[in-house]
Amino acid sequence: MEGGLSGLGTWELAAAVCEAGAHGSITAAVYRTPEGLREAIQNLRKATKHKFSVNLTIGMCPRIDEMLDVCIEENVHAIETAAYKPDEYAKKIKKAGIIWIHKAAVIDHLKHAERLGADAVVLVGLEGYGFKNIRQLPTFTAIAWGARQLKVPLVAGGGIGGPHTFLAALALGAEGIYMGTAFLVTKECPLSQRVKENIVKATPDHPDLIFELIAPPDPEEYKAVREAKDKMPLEKWLAAMERVHLKHKDWRNVLPMWEQGEQLRTDKAEEAMPTYGSRPKGPYSFACGYLNKIVSCKELIEGIVKGAEEILKKWVVDFKLNE
Repeated sequence: MEGGLSGLGTWELAAAVCEAGAHGSITAAVYRTPEGLREAIQNLRKATKHKFSVNLTIGMCPRIDEMLDVCIEENVHAIETAAYKPDEYAKKIKKAGIIWIHKAAVIDHLKHAERLGADAVVLVGLEGYGFKNIRQLPTFTAIAWGARQLKVPLVAGGGIGGPHTFLAALALGAEGIYMGTAFLVTKECPLSQRVKENIVKATPDHPDLIFELIAPPDPEEYKAVREAKDKMPLEKWLAAMERVHLKHKDWRNVLPMWEQGEQLRTDKAEEAMPTYGSRPKGPYSFACGYLNKIVSCKELIEGIVKGAEEILKKWVVDFKLNE
């Protein structure tokens, strides 16, 4: 499943993902307006016959109520909500008969969505980039534990980007995988070419990347951003909370996520990306360790599937599983 990519989840990328055999997703915030989203959905339908979803990240998508209305009017196959409480949208999505997927970083939040009627959930571990929570667990611990508690299909995200991590997620109890970083370095993604090259060059053992993704936020910064909740619009507060969890110091002057994302398409993308320390600039996860070149969506997905099949065949021989 294609992750919700701020500023980058275009219908063209979703079409390439769908045509490659995976589940593509339009990030509604990319299009800013309901009219823009409607056109994107219609263009995607012309480009592929496969099913897709629309990502509505709560607090990070402008005019979200109108965007949801467009999704319902266009009868999209699935809607993915994320980042914040989905309560006020759940009933409307379910009433429309559209598949509802909710993404979160904490198992309890997904259990709450399950009670509200979510058809599937995405659990993102610490190895992933983006919105985090102080109760978030490493990906594989989260999936193994979450699979024991959740009844609806569970999709695993966070640092997954190759055949080994794909198979591992399934073995831990996930029904599928959710990838963001891996799709960033595809030819069809509108991310700046320079940042794509940075991701390919990056390694998951860079101390600054480890600190950025895994270390808990500074207690004083975390307290300050929590106290600022009622003083900031939700779209700025959520973006600020994300920055604090990633240890970025500019959270007080942060732009809404849809404006940040747009900058990643330009030649100034590196300047716009306030990553921690000296690691190569870009919004990427530990999945960078499995990505050594820029490929098409088709090449990426086929490579993961073929690699997984080869691993399984080797297991059959090595462990004599066919006897």
